[in-house]
Amino acid sequence: MPRSTHYTPPLSRFLVCALYHEAKTREIPMTQLANNLVETALKNSFGWKEAQDQMRLGEGINDQTSQTR
Repeated sequence: MPRSTHYTPPLSRFLVCALYHEAKTREIPMTQLANNLVETALKNSFGWKEAQDQMRLGEGINDQTSQTR
């Protein structure tokens, strides 16, 4: 798997554990759950709008939103 060129912050062990159990309960992959939760929390925020602008300008790699739904 190619190495990402973007910063990828590690999640705390507790959050990974909570994500694991919640994803298992919902019967979906952890990555999908994490993407859905972060998207819901950030949508319409300043950071979300900045990221959209960067993606439009070609500064981002791939649009990841809504791919895991």
